[in-house]
Amino acid sequence: MTGASSELTTAAGERLTIMAVHAHPDDEASSTGGILARYSREGIRTVLVTCTNGELGNAADGTGPGDPGHDGTAVARHRREELDRSCELLGISDLELLGYHDSGMMGWPQNDAPHAFWNTPIAEAAGRLGELMKQYKPQVVVTYDENGFYGHPDYIQAHRITVAAVEATSIPQKLYFPVIPLSAMGRFVEVLQSAGVDPPPEATDATDFGTPDELIAAVIDCSEFSEIKFRALEAHSSQTDNSFFLNLGLGVFKQVFGVESFVRAHDTTGSPIPENDLFAGIR
Repeated sequence: MTGASSELTTAAGERLTIMAVHAHPDDEASSTGGILARYSREGIRTVLVTCTNGELGNAADGTGPGDPGHDGTAVARHRREELDRSCELLGISDLELLGYHDSGMMGWPQNDAPHAFWNTPIAEAAGRLGELMKQYKPQVVVTYDENGFYGHPDYIQAHRITVAAVEATSIPQKLYFPVIPLSAMGRFVEVLQSAGVDPPPEATDATDFGTPDELIAAVIDCSEFSEIKFRALEAHSSQTDNSFFLNLGLGVFKQVFGVESFVRAHDTTGSPIPENDLFAGIR
């Protein structure tokens, strides 16, 4: 997979690199599709680390875990094909698969499976991720916050191993968590209502999802890449959780997903906030 042809480097000659650590195939498109497409277009190396195979997602025929005929191995194979297509659309330069088993949603019995990512020793998984950081030397790393955005066990585990790998390697200069500002949640509801769409319940009560605006460290304009993000999400067509956003249509989607916002959890550059570039202070 290749992104932009011209490569950007730091003053010291190191290739500018962003690493996004995600739990499942399709997560890269939903929360970071805009920045990955934007930075790839700019000539920055974009490394995607996908932690699990997504076995507990929907099958191509719509069957879910627990349904008759749901085959986790076949699901993982199909989701890998979808992931490859998404990476092609987003211009991902390097895809790394940790290959852990999907843990399912919080409270599912699969959480207790010994081979689930949720139960993998943090030191083991962080060690593998740390080796990738040594290989690619990303200045910027992006993953979920400590709550896993909405409490998903694989998101929480991805957060834990990423923080551990950043601390162990001391390679990344910046670590960000994608979030939704509370003000953006309000605008989201307004846009949906004006388009005649009923907002999901969690959007009207944003306390579990929204982040206070004063905590937002970076707001990145990805409006030019909204359609690419939409198409990347569309590539994961087997995952019906994405249907709500796709059913908005491209026009409404562009209105509400033209920017991506982040909390900055680690920084060695001293770059003042708020930022409009995750590489501020680096290039």
